[in-house]
Amino acid sequence: MKLLWNLVIFVTIRKTGEVIKMNDRSKRTDTVSRIIMAPPHAVYRAFMDPKKLVAWLPPTGMEGRIDTFDAREGGIYRMTLTYLDSDHQTGKTSDNTDVRQGEFLELVPGKRIVQRIVFESEDPAFAGAMTMTWNLDEVPGGTKVTIVSENVPVGIRQEDHEAGMSSTLANLAAFLE
Repeated sequence: MKLLWNLVIFVTIRKTGEVIKMNDRSKRTDTVSRIIMAPPHAVYRAFMDPKKLVAWLPPTGMEGRIDTFDAREGGIYRMTLTYLDSDHQTGKTSDNTDVRQGEFLELVPGKRIVQRIVFESEDPAFAGAMTMTWNLDEVPGGTKVTIVSENVPVGIRQEDHEAGMSSTLANLAAFLE
């Protein structure tokens, strides 16, 4: 018996007037990487300590606050990111905030961090779970950090997402080097 799957398409009009068509699940993957001049265990520790994480994770133009943090497989964290200026695109949760809840799916000290991230948003363009994998590969003099984001919500423009992740990696480098 042959099964046919209907592709459900939603259309949403964002506050900017931009029309976004989306499937019930995004298939887009965004990837960025950077060499950090610090050993893999130092990069891993910077991620597993909420005070350190909030110091470097928010991209340029944002500040963060950790609301909940349980660094273990199956543990969750909740982070609020706030835009610092009024010259930005609308936030996912409110006009000036992005609130995200993460679950740690896999933690391999000094090697890999896998998390599922869900944005708190009423906008269906930001619905669904995104999986982010942080690979930490030892290289001469440091660590190649590669972020792979799968099932990126369609409301996040690829160029903005890659710029934000690159900014986060630059912050991490400045924090550790």
